[in-house]
Amino acid sequence: MNAKNLLRLGVPLGEASRRATDFISKFILGGGDKTRLEEEMKAIIGNPSAYTEDSLRGELAKVLLNAPPPPRTEPIKYRQWGEGLEHEAVMQMEKACLLPVAVAGALMPDAHVGYGLPIGGVLATENTVIPYAVGVDIACRMKMTVLDIPARELERHQDRLTRAIEAETRFGVGANFKNRRQHEVLDANWDASPVTKQNKDRAWSQLGTSGSGNHFVEFGMFTAHGPIRSGVPPSGGAASEPPKGGPPNELSPGTYVALLSHSGSRGTGAAVCDHYSKIAFSQFPGLPKELKRLAWLSLDSQEGQEYWAAMGLMGQYAAANHALIHKHVAANLGAEVLLDLENHHNFAWKERHLINGVEKEVIVHRKGATPAGLGVLGIIPGSMASPGFVVSGKGNAESLNSASHGAGRVMSRKAANEKFNWKDANRFLREQGVTLISAGLDEVPMVYKNIHQVMAAQRDLVTILGQFDPKLVKMAPAGERPED
Repeated sequence: MNAKNLLRLGVPLGEASRRATDFISKFILGGGDKTRLEEEMKAIIGNPSAYTEDSLRGELAKVLLNAPPPPRTEPIKYRQWGEGLEHEAVMQMEKACLLPVAVAGALMPDAHVGYGLPIGGVLATENTVIPYAVGVDIACRMKMTVLDIPARELERHQDRLTRAIEAETRFGVGANFKNRRQHEVLDANWDASPVTKQNKDRAWSQLGTSGSGNHFVEFGMFTAHGPIRSGVPPSGGAASEPPKGGPPNELSPGTYVALLSHSGSRGTGAAVCDHYSKIAFSQFPGLPKELKRLAWLSLDSQEGQEYWAAMGLMGQYAAANHALIHKHVAANLGAEVLLDLENHHNFAWKERHLINGVEKEVIVHRKGATPAGLGVLGIIPGSMASPGFVVSGKGNAESLNSASHGAGRVMSRKAANEKFNWKDANRFLREQGVTLISAGLDEVPMVYKNIHQVMAAQRDLVTILGQFDPKLVKMAPAGERPED
């Protein structure tokens, strides 16, 4: 009896199909009558609860009881923020909402096409995690430290600030430190999954680095519109919840020099995504082609538990990267930190939400979306020549307590490289008062949406507390493969 026969009998693809194959082998090896095999299978499929305690049939019966239903015929309802969103991104969200495990969703105003779930997509599932709905760069995040540096430093001594950035982090695919950085994240449980165990040494070598793509480290002027009070989060927080606040610190209204960074979990995070997404794909070979990249892992499975633990570790690791960048740049300049803010935007959280009128625990995937629960602080950047914003979440239930993670791209990297040139880009940057240390043409400001329009589209999601204006920007040089 092959997979096609099992499907005909009503055995779902994935784990149920594998358990059925195991049962068939044990049935035959145990001397069972082959001619009764189909009858046996129909009996288990027809009433699996009657066989859960059976030593031979129990494992198959339990899996059948928990087997997911086929894709929905109609997508679950979700709300979209913003107008004129990329059609392909909207279609990706529609398809994600067809998943049998999906229970709620939202699409942010910076949405654009991603792998599986669109960037800016928020998806809640029950007891399942979708590697590609978290993203390739697990726990990609923002961090901003306000420093006690005089504002004139940004005008008169940019060379000093440039040297600090270039000395204290590294850009590019595979970038690492020869003299490795130290951080307590190295004492975490890297045996949580075979992937993290295998990649620990690489992760150590890349600790404190920034990578490529849309990752950056930049100095700018931050204007606090009112008092901003924050906790300094430790390294990442648990996988099941947002980072917890540490010692509180408060910034008075005013304008300050600040350091802003954007990057994630580097090569190790990408390896985690690659490994567990392939396992998810293999468990659901019958998923329609357009849903394949949204294959999921049950949190009751070993693979699901491994991924969840590895994702949490990557959250701690990404936070450690940012912590070291900011710590060492501040030390290089002899500066004190006045305020420290940070947040993930490629992650999954266990949260409680009202689903069809019933409060329940769900897994909220935010792929390129910022947590925006009531009073939760976050950072939403624009581009290298447009402002970013420190925000406080309004706890909008329709958005699953989420907001955009940036401005969002309006074109692909290939299109950007074909359309723009450095002469025009540099002239525009000079007009905006921005000094660019390095970057690729595919990251120039014109490839991004108007951040002011994006922020206006999500007034019901966040309150703006302050504005960051970039002045000195470092990204990976042209020609580097993007890691974002």
